[in-house]
Amino acid sequence: MFPMGLSHYDRTLRYRLLLAPEARAAIESTFADYARMMDMLDAIAAAKGIGANLVALHGHAYEPIRKATRLPSRLVTLGLRDRTAFRAAANPRLPLDDRLVNVRDAGTLSLGTALGRFTIPFEVTGYAAGWTHATPAQLVRTDKGDFEIHFGVSASSHPNLSPGKDHVMLAEHAPAPDTLLSRAGRLIAGIAYGAIEKAEDKNRVALVKQAIREIEQAEREARDSLSHARAEEYRLNARRAEIERETTVLAEQIRIAISESRDDLARAGIARQMDLEAQFEVLSRAIDENAERIDAVLTTLRAVLSSLQDAQTRLAELERSEAAVAHPVATARKGGDAGLAKAARASRVIARATGVPEGITPSPDIDELSKLQRDKDIAERLARLKSQN
Repeated sequence: MFPMGLSHYDRTLRYRLLLAPEARAAIESTFADYARMMDMLDAIAAAKGIGANLVALHGHAYEPIRKATRLPSRLVTLGLRDRTAFRAAANPRLPLDDRLVNVRDAGTLSLGTALGRFTIPFEVTGYAAGWTHATPAQLVRTDKGDFEIHFGVSASSHPNLSPGKDHVMLAEHAPAPDTLLSRAGRLIAGIAYGAIEKAEDKNRVALVKQAIREIEQAEREARDSLSHARAEEYRLNARRAEIERETTVLAEQIRIAISESRDDLARAGIARQMDLEAQFEVLSRAIDENAERIDAVLTTLRAVLSSLQDAQTRLAELERSEAAVAHPVATARKGGDAGLAKAARASRVIARATGVPEGITPSPDIDELSKLQRDKDIAERLARLKSQN
């Protein structure tokens, strides 16, 4: 991982990206969306009369930009500080930090884009003197149309660094923890038809029942994780709202102090404003990370519920098959019983996931809203895929 102490950077390490067509299209889309973001910031700042007040700009611009572009949340947060520097840059470039890029090994890195995260090979092109950026890395479009990632590095931190010697910064990867998502993946794989077919006939029903119990446990854990993340989201947003209110009041107080020629009071207010902006930057990063955690848990929960339905279908098939062999006459009745059991179990799962009691019939209007949202998501994904061709 690259260092985060910006004040110690005195070298620029350059990686030229070796891009496949899909990765190049994703980077081009990111640059296009970022330029659109800068136009939106200019318009919002002018319309709201916002000068250098980062907190006020974030409050007015963050959500509209997230809705109007496909940029990662962290890139939007970094971009709020980048407006002036972006306009003055000789070459188009994007600010990056360790949430958006990290070096995986001596030949590849991972990069977040408007179209998702890509693993991209690179070659080291050398070093340049100096680092003047406010972030630890930059994605740069060169005069030749190539893309490079520039990292800020320190010769004092790496005494062997020199412009004539290649030095590749490697991310230190610990063994990946057993996350809820990875465990859910194993559970989903465990109920695949191929996996079930490998078991002996007499063990298949027991195997699927055990899988259902494990999937239901994973579903409970996913709901618990989601509730914790939602509580953290509320706490972080509440603190952000407090900072936004205090910053707004300070801005008016500073204006009055200046109009009364009380520079001492204005300086004190500006100092407090800068302290609040520093807190806001850290808080924004925490909010972005928590939002990513919520998205991951929601994805896991959807996958777990889907896999539970698949496991129940598989169990019903196996039970019907066994019933047909053991009691051919009763097969139809048992099949119906299995269907009722499956419906009851599905009702319990939905109740746990949504908080709606089992006995309440879902509203047709809610079903229609869910269908509209799903249709919208499908249409948006289709449009994105078409735009890449």
